[in-house]
Amino acid sequence: MTASVTIRQSAPEDRDGIEALYPDAFPDEDLLAVVGKLLDMPSGALSLVAVEGETIAGHVIFTDCGLSGSDARLGLLGPLGVVSARHGQGIGSALVRQGHDRLRKAGITHVFVLGDPAYYSRFGFAAETGVAPPFPLPDEWQGAWQSLALDAGVPIPRGTLLVPEPWDDRALWAP
Repeated sequence: MTASVTIRQSAPEDRDGIEALYPDAFPDEDLLAVVGKLLDMPSGALSLVAVEGETIAGHVIFTDCGLSGSDARLGLLGPLGVVSARHGQGIGSALVRQGHDRLRKAGITHVFVLGDPAYYSRFGFAAETGVAPPFPLPDEWQGAWQSLALDAGVPIPRGTLLVPEPWDDRALWAP
C-alpha cells in the first residue's frame, strides 16, 4: 500500500464512491443491495474506506453479530472490496487489519468471514466448525466459512451466528 492511501471510517459523502467500487471489484456479483442496507444501519456496523486523494480505493464492513445461546460479541467481515486497478497493493490487508484493531478495542472477541481461504488465511482466519453460519452452506463452500480470535484468551463459543437483517437473506449464503 502506498503512503498516500489512508484508512478511515466512512462518511455519508463516501457512499457514491463505495457503491462505484463494488461492481468494479466484483463484476460477477451484485453486492450493492447488501452494502446499501449495511451502510443504512443506524448502528452495529463498522464501515472503513481506503482513500487516495479524493478517490475511494477500497472498502470493508464489519457487522456486529450475536451467537445463539450466548452473550458473546462477535463480528462478521464482509463485504471487502478494492478497485481492480489497485489489487495486490495491500489495500485490502490494511482495511482488514485496521478493522480488527478497532473491533478488538470495542470488545469483539471473534470475527467470521465467508470468503476465499487462500486470501483470509494470511490474517490468521481458519476453517470454522463450532459456530455455524446463519444458513447452511453448500458443501463446496465449507472451507470458506472461517473465524479468527481477536482475543486469544477467550475461547471460541459454539452455536449459530446471529446476524442483523441485511445478512438475514438465504441468497447471500448460497451460490
